[in-house]
Amino acid sequence: MNILGISCYYHDSAASILVDGKIVAAAQEERFTRKKHDAAFPHNAVRYCLAEAGVKKLDAVAFYDKPILKFHRILETSLAVAPHGLTQFMQAVPLWLREKLWIEPAILTALEQCGAEPPGELYYPEHHESHAASAFYPSPFQEAAVLTLDGVGEWATATLGVGEGHKLRLVQSLDFPHSLGLLYSAFTYFCGFRVNSGEYKLMGLAPYGRPIYAQTILDKLLELRPDGSFRLHLAYFGYLDGLTMTNRKFAALFGGPARAPEAKLSQRECDLAASIQEVTERIVLTMARHARELTGKKNLCLAGGVALNCVANGKLLRAGIFDDVWIQPAAGDAGGALGAALAVWHNVQGNTRQADGKTDQMQGALLGPQFADDDVREWLQAKGYPHRELTDAQWPVELAKLIADENVIGLCQGRMEFGPRALGNRSIIGDARSAKMQSVMNLKIKFRESFRPFAPSVLEERIGEFFDLDRPSPYMLLVADVVESRRLPPEGDEDALDPQTRVNRPRSDVPAITHVDYSARVQSVSAATNPRYHALLTAFERQTGYGILINTSFNVRGEPIICTPEDAYRCFMRSGIDYLSIGNFLLEKTAQPRWQDLADWREEFQLD
Repeated sequence: MNILGISCYYHDSAASILVDGKIVAAAQEERFTRKKHDAAFPHNAVRYCLAEAGVKKLDAVAFYDKPILKFHRILETSLAVAPHGLTQFMQAVPLWLREKLWIEPAILTALEQCGAEPPGELYYPEHHESHAASAFYPSPFQEAAVLTLDGVGEWATATLGVGEGHKLRLVQSLDFPHSLGLLYSAFTYFCGFRVNSGEYKLMGLAPYGRPIYAQTILDKLLELRPDGSFRLHLAYFGYLDGLTMTNRKFAALFGGPARAPEAKLSQRECDLAASIQEVTERIVLTMARHARELTGKKNLCLAGGVALNCVANGKLLRAGIFDDVWIQPAAGDAGGALGAALAVWHNVQGNTRQADGKTDQMQGALLGPQFADDDVREWLQAKGYPHRELTDAQWPVELAKLIADENVIGLCQGRMEFGPRALGNRSIIGDARSAKMQSVMNLKIKFRESFRPFAPSVLEERIGEFFDLDRPSPYMLLVADVVESRRLPPEGDEDALDPQTRVNRPRSDVPAITHVDYSARVQSVSAATNPRYHALLTAFERQTGYGILINTSFNVRGEPIICTPEDAYRCFMRSGIDYLSIGNFLLEKTAQPRWQDLADWREEFQLD
């Protein structure tokens, strides 16, 4: 049986396909269109999924939410705040009437364009049911509590569910306009970052500040209850009746207007980031304690955009509320495409699932397109791009030598990752031991804000030698501290330094991945899941004694992660990357012909 899952029309549209319950393919539309967070119907992702599965006949298609119910919420909210919010209403309703309400004909037309037969059935799980299904069904747990937290679906902004075998039920919800995701996004906006894009920047900024506004948030902006639910004091927010997340009353509470995008960061933004991060963690932990008490389950599954807050995830794990926690690597709306399909396969059709308590079903999140060496060789020769072809045995050794010499390498190999994290197949990598690598990657390669930290990839079997973490973290969704023995003592003047200066001061023997609070967003690499990337880390360890690398996504600021060899080459030539590895083919920057594309990438990609 073939089931196609689809998410679209808000942000991060995507498609996935199951064949007899097995996840065969999944990808975000942005990777094909090169438009970050593309919300359009995922025509390209659907075509890829059908091609990867080798099918034309679909038994079912699952859409990740109920459009009619979501439209009802928009209408009811608009009426509740009228006559305010007219501009917002006039922008939203024509788009819904023109496009978003007609998802069924859009699906049928797209499938016809892709050469597929009309599906047997169309299903519309609720938004948070799709999130919950994406968290529970691929997880290693036979039974678990399930928490989903995001901005808003139809009405729900957070849910608590119970997964048992192949059955999943949602038992409690928090509804719009009271939303942890929207609360965090309000501070994202106020600190000058883009909503639905810059939340991870706010999380990275938090360690530079002090949570001096946390009590103000708890006293003035919300009423937190013992079960983790809450009510927002809506007089401080603009998203109900305006076009901005916050309003003048919010600004007065926090000492003046919102920071303008790209303006210099002040200590206020650092302190605001630290404060909302602390409040977020408190709410998540309170919800988790309630979930454990209500369900009695020993394990927890997480999804929704808030589940990408890896700092909160790390603290949740260390709190010991649950024995183990599993987080969907595509926790945002893209993962809803997968969850919708899984909800139909298991919850609707009653198909059983097997879970061994250890291994998840996400296949390392490596579910996207891949490119054969024969095709890459032909493309390189046709383009006239100088290159060397390495054997499988030569490849890790050669790249390890280049990295040890402080070269930066772009990797385009194997299947593309599903979700927002590059996990070694569409990554830019470098030497975590280098004191200059963090600055080099931020300013000369990624062209992004210098305060932002980078993540490590570490051999799974070495994780405890570098980090205070007692289990794998394959999807880069847990933050843990660098172990004490690797830290350098602080010099005592850190609080007086601006973020740009402070971030470049070494804090451990792996300075490129150690954040200012001695933390790191950890990716452990398993030989079973990604043997090629594991071999590279192993070769680097043999040469240097360190089984760890710096890993960041293969893109520049505002650009989606690369998908194809052509995407990889373009980003390689536009940035300060020294070498490009496409499969077994190695390209050196200095050997390449003069780059003829004179277009400024800053004009092509909107800064996030």
